[in-house]
Amino acid sequence: MRHQYSLEYARELDSHDELRSYREQFYAPYLHGKRAIYFLGNSLGLQPKTTQEAILKIMDGWANLGVEGFFLGDDPWLHYSKHITPHIARIVGANEEEIVTMNHLTVNLHLLMITFYRPTQLRFKIICEAKAFPSDQYAFRSQVKLHGFDPAETIIEVHPQPGSELITTEDILATIAEHGDSAALVLFSGVNYYSGQVFDIPRITKAAHEAGANAGFDLAHAAGNIALKLHDWDVDFACWCNYKYLNSGPGAIAGAFVHARHLENEALQRLEGWWGNKLNNRFKMEPSFTPSPTAESWSMSTSPLLLLAAHRVALEIFAAAGFDRMLAKSKRMSEYLFFVLNHIREQNKKFTIITPQAEAQHGCQVSLSVHHNAKAIFDTLMPLGIFADWREPNVIRIAPVPLYNSFEEIFIFADILYQLLND
Repeated sequence: MRHQYSLEYARELDSHDELRSYREQFYAPYLHGKRAIYFLGNSLGLQPKTTQEAILKIMDGWANLGVEGFFLGDDPWLHYSKHITPHIARIVGANEEEIVTMNHLTVNLHLLMITFYRPTQLRFKIICEAKAFPSDQYAFRSQVKLHGFDPAETIIEVHPQPGSELITTEDILATIAEHGDSAALVLFSGVNYYSGQVFDIPRITKAAHEAGANAGFDLAHAAGNIALKLHDWDVDFACWCNYKYLNSGPGAIAGAFVHARHLENEALQRLEGWWGNKLNNRFKMEPSFTPSPTAESWSMSTSPLLLLAAHRVALEIFAAAGFDRMLAKSKRMSEYLFFVLNHIREQNKKFTIITPQAEAQHGCQVSLSVHHNAKAIFDTLMPLGIFADWREPNVIRIAPVPLYNSFEEIFIFADILYQLLND
């Protein structure tokens, strides 16, 4: 498609958007009496207008039924996950039994590493990306030290080539091959939080397995953002948060995936809790643990219903909109975003687009390295009605999402950025 750099053209694109009505199903910040341009779906998604009602329904059940809300009423809490699991399974490309909704992302990462990082004196290394999200780095180091190894010798980071912010798949595969005999776990993000680069999950997984290592992924910036096929790609485990692209609220309950081929293996080490027991045993209060034959055997504690309610209604919007349609719109929006950014960059070279522009190598997020007055430019965006994100030393991240952002907003952002660069 031959795009045009004009407000009228952006509005024309919006007029043909079959998902444009979903924009009104979300609350949005207002500045100076006008709806702001919110490009922070990669940090905290906007609140669905149905969230408060869903939480109040749980509150009413608690008020009127007390603990019997788990078993009585038109929607007993004990089976609440049945409203959630099918939706998230479709979004991440999994079988329903491979999904569990529990805890928070880093907690889940630790719990899954207890199972899938089982180092020996010969096979103990973790291969990961350089500049992974700090919480992941903390988890890696603490797990390594827990097993008595030195993080400096055990954690092998794959770095970008000099002069680049991106890590090539070839360098990842070469590193796995180099350390294959001593690798216990290959653990990458699905989308790098800083650059917005999408990693090649199926090729990384295949290389890890060929080397004799497990393959896991932090999908914080991938779930709800890009197409995933975790089961088909044979990923061992994955975890993600639900407050970014999945709009389930600040500090939302998180999700995890464990491949079906691991679910019947009762010999796997894990930390056990009563909620991971088989459902028909859970309330017998027996001293022995009988793991559920699903990913729920990794859950430990009673599900937090208020968090589940917020998560549920967000996923119901995804289901109504159709995730395939959302991905298709996301691709159109990204194509237009790159067009307008490249258009203004032809006239002003004061910034670089870090995020790879090949369709398979990015999701919603685009990261810009601004070479002059970067922080001043960023600080000017919000007073002008644009919510964006800052990362040191000079990177502005934006993430137009298909449910509540528009092509018009993309154009307005680009035009304002062009003016700021020229000031």
